[in-house]
Amino acid sequence: MSLKAVLFDFNGIIINDEPVHEKLTDQLLIEENLLVKPGEFRQFCLGRSDRACFKDILRERGRYVAEGYIDQLIKRKAEAYIRELEALEELPIYTDTRELILKMGQSYLKMAVVTGAVRSEVEMVLARAGLDRYFSAIVAGDEIKTSKPEPDGYLLAVERLNQLEPELNLRPEECLAIEDSFAGIEAAKRAGIPVVGVAHTYPFHMLQRLASWCVDYLSELEWERIKQVYEESALPSA
Repeated sequence: MSLKAVLFDFNGIIINDEPVHEKLTDQLLIEENLLVKPGEFRQFCLGRSDRACFKDILRERGRYVAEGYIDQLIKRKAEAYIRELEALEELPIYTDTRELILKMGQSYLKMAVVTGAVRSEVEMVLARAGLDRYFSAIVAGDEIKTSKPEPDGYLLAVERLNQLEPELNLRPEECLAIEDSFAGIEAAKRAGIPVVGVAHTYPFHMLQRLASWCVDYLSELEWERIKQVYEESALPSA
């Protein structure tokens, strides 16, 4: 067995924008006459789609709302996100991730993004950062009904890569996921995909016991060793 594809999370892996998302989520809650609670964003939103985030926060507050209402919240937040990033002179792209993407762009490996973020946000960031040409597929949070830790996004990414290149005959175990959150790591594992946990958002020791591999920075990833493990078909268990 060989490694054929690398599937990247977006927020917290490609772009360091979690503070922006927390700020915009808090703003929306205030606009909806809801008090912002400390720790709520990390509990309900990190690594998950906006839809899952807003649904759970509103449910926690005793509000049960229609899907159309959630759709409007997501739209307002996405528009605010675009404005926020357009005002920045330079996007906060993780240097270690950029270097890995550029390195892998010279290899045979396919790359895709699997995220809870809205597609318009992902496409804007990748294009502005000059990284869009490296990714064969994007699975965004507004395209699927479920959110991480459900495995659906990762399974759809494998399906889309196979649709683009049927001769690839890609299987989940021939992929590697790169994640920074508990929900993301669980989603990849449930899809049958080995996963690297990167300590961008949570401490190393908290991710180490969950992921197949764990690093503080992607620049520390022992790439040749990982490829060798795939070739030996002896993937580490978390």
